[in-house]
Amino acid sequence: MMMMGNFSVPVAFNLVFLCSLVCVVRGIGANWGTQASHPLPPKTVVNLLRNNGIQKVKLFDADYGTLRALGGSNIEVMVGIPNDKLASLAGSMKAAEKWVSSNVSKHISSNHVNIRYVAVGNEPFLQTYNESFLNTTFPALQNVQSALIKAGLSNQVKVTVPLNADVYESSSGYPSGGDFRTDIHDLMLAIVKFLSDYGAPFTVNIYPFISLYTDSNFPVEYAFFDGNAQPVNDGGTIYYNMFDANHDTLVYALQRNGYGNLPIIIGEIGWPTDGDRNANSEYARRFNQGFMSHISGGKGTPMRPGPIDAYLFSLIDEDAKSIDPGNFERHWGIFTFDGRAKYVLNLGMTNSGALIPARGVHYLEKKWCIMKPSARLDDPQVAPSVSYACGLADCSELGYGTSCADLDAQGNISYAFNSYYQRNNQVDAACKFPNISMVTKKDPSMGSCTFQIMIQPYYGGAGRRKPIALVLGFLLFALTFL
Repeated sequence: MMMMGNFSVPVAFNLVFLCSLVCVVRGIGANWGTQASHPLPPKTVVNLLRNNGIQKVKLFDADYGTLRALGGSNIEVMVGIPNDKLASLAGSMKAAEKWVSSNVSKHISSNHVNIRYVAVGNEPFLQTYNESFLNTTFPALQNVQSALIKAGLSNQVKVTVPLNADVYESSSGYPSGGDFRTDIHDLMLAIVKFLSDYGAPFTVNIYPFISLYTDSNFPVEYAFFDGNAQPVNDGGTIYYNMFDANHDTLVYALQRNGYGNLPIIIGEIGWPTDGDRNANSEYARRFNQGFMSHISGGKGTPMRPGPIDAYLFSLIDEDAKSIDPGNFERHWGIFTFDGRAKYVLNLGMTNSGALIPARGVHYLEKKWCIMKPSARLDDPQVAPSVSYACGLADCSELGYGTSCADLDAQGNISYAFNSYYQRNNQVDAACKFPNISMVTKKDPSMGSCTFQIMIQPYYGGAGRRKPIALVLGFLLFALTFL
């Protein structure tokens, strides 16, 4: 998920998009991100998907362990190519063929993974990227398509490019004024024609939450689906929520350029639960449940009636994501980092009508690192210690409007220490902040603020932090205080 869109109300149609479709059509989908310090084992996540009736999953890379775990599950997969790989695939047909062979063909033939799409890049035309991927996305898309054709998979596997919602805009402030952004108009038309030629879908990420985050004057109710917002009248077509308006701005952009029938996939939609005053479980439940109800009848939007194909963003919280866009980035999941349901959400796919948590999750010992009660707040070691801990762990739940906003100064310090301690698997050296920290077996959680106990580390994936790396980290940590 990234920031996007520059519409103004009533044009501000930035939003997130959520999962799934009508249960009778193709089932619900979810984004499975893995930027976590302690990811759940892939098999655990696959079981989580299956137990909750989630029949489609969108990945951001092609991790071997993740894809292998999806083998035989019949879950439909959109496998991702990260932006940093676009240049190599754009510049070499051989590289594209090798990527398809290793990450698509092999998993389909040997591991029986139901790969349906390849996502070439992720929001590559975000304006914050300063055109970094402007010249490589389309050539990479073409080469991957050619590689799929050569592999004999082009009928089974379709290419797409998940795009942010600011690749289109409205000249009038209403959906009917929709067209592609002026600075990338020709490029977008080339991509759209290519997708149309090969029977591939246009994938877009829509996020209403971002409008609230970036514009304090945005009408809150318009982000939801309750019908409480002041509707927008677009020449007789009435829009009661931001999703429909944003979606149809894209539909008009496609129509205006001769591609009104191109299939649309909502690649991401959802609401975060922490890290901002508008990011909380109640708003998230309201938005996600509202979206599910909104799409469950297959009604679609005013300009595109019929079932909506969508992926909820996201499945599980990711505590290692960049917080440059905002602290909320680590809190999009409908499940916590350890697979616990955050709130009651009926996806319409289980008998109970409620989310089923992950099973068989193993935790570290019930102990926490906190600030010593005898330590002084004005101790000169406090500030650098907190800065160090937060820089290497996760303090995104601290601050105004967050779940831990009511902590006092000592509570904030303890939270930072514990986050670092848990991130480093409760190793003794990770609670050695000079004379100001201690380990306790009494849960310091207070009110809505939970001091987490980390799950046991999973070392099955490439790039996971191994114990030796942790030890080196502790040594560096100790040296900073000598």
